[in-house]
Amino acid sequence: MLKPCAAAREVADRMADAAQALLATLDANQRAQVGWAWSAESEVERRHWFYTPTDHGGLTVGEMTPTQYRRTMALVATGLSPAGFITVTTVMGLENALDYTEGFAGLDFGRERGRDPEMYYVRIFGTPGERMWGWRFGGHHVSLNNLVVDGSVVATTPCFLGADPASSPLLGSRLLRPLGGVEDLARELVRSLSHEHRARAVLTPRAPVDIIGGNRPRVIDNGGPDRLIPPPLLWRGCLGAGLDETLWTAHNNAERNYGITSADHDAVELIEAPKGLPARELDVSQRELLRAVLDCYTGRVPEELASAAADRYVGDQLDEVFFAWAGGTEPGQPHYYRLQGPRLLIEYDNTQRQVNHAHSVWRDPEGDFGLDVLAAHHVAHAH
Repeated sequence: MLKPCAAAREVADRMADAAQALLATLDANQRAQVGWAWSAESEVERRHWFYTPTDHGGLTVGEMTPTQYRRTMALVATGLSPAGFITVTTVMGLENALDYTEGFAGLDFGRERGRDPEMYYVRIFGTPGERMWGWRFGGHHVSLNNLVVDGSVVATTPCFLGADPASSPLLGSRLLRPLGGVEDLARELVRSLSHEHRARAVLTPRAPVDIIGGNRPRVIDNGGPDRLIPPPLLWRGCLGAGLDETLWTAHNNAERNYGITSADHDAVELIEAPKGLPARELDVSQRELLRAVLDCYTGRVPEELASAAADRYVGDQLDEVFFAWAGGTEPGQPHYYRLQGPRLLIEYDNTQRQVNHAHSVWRDPEGDFGLDVLAAHHVAHAH
């Protein structure tokens, strides 16, 4: 949970203003798609999240007028830092680059265009400005989830960003790498470790083909273990038979090509006790690198919220954060890393599409979707 403070209330006010401005432009049919009253049904729906190119629930920006699209992006911007917003919009635009990479004839997702930069959905839960409300925005490689309670932003996770391609050529012999810093800082950290420390941090020489937590509503529930969800299952039954078979074949081929074994899955499974190397054993410069990696995730949200999130991991509190790596440590080799500690799970994976397809996620195992705040709220009002 993010601690309530004046700054968090200011962010919540900006979110409410932007959400109300968007809702004011929608017709009755659109409002039915976007606005869900707060209820037991909407609470179940709110915890369904995806990072695959499937129906995330809500109204897509492609179905909107230009004004509605603009106001949707204004709402999205209230939940992000400037760098976070530019990264999100870049990831959305990459759908065109991905379509190009696939020869404009990619997989059939059961719609007219599979790789679609306008297939991003917005949904609002509850009434903006009231005691309890939230919103989400998502599509392929983007999932933003926000909850406001008593006028303060109390949850901003799960927060997922991916990139496919992870690296693309630009003019002037430059590369577009939306998550490049997120990857490079962690690689610099693992390569800085002593032989002994690296042996403890590197869980296995073979990286999993995706993040381990996947799109579970809760991670490490009841202590785990959580094991890799094969990518076809991330769609939760939304795939047609033909595409389901195609994705299973691709997944099985990837694991076979990388030589991934049951022991590798055991090594990277998520359990309550963090795996890897604790920050308390790092030297000063390595701790600074770890902080820099952490800031790449907490820094996705507005500065007011990022500061509160980062303050959880200073001094002795940082000591309890563990760093783990799997796969190769040279650029271009399949790799995975995670940070795990009190109320923290960060995962990054770049293995798919010949190590040019990255996934990254920031989660709070106790407070994703604000479940800790809601639980306390229900207890307080039970009598």
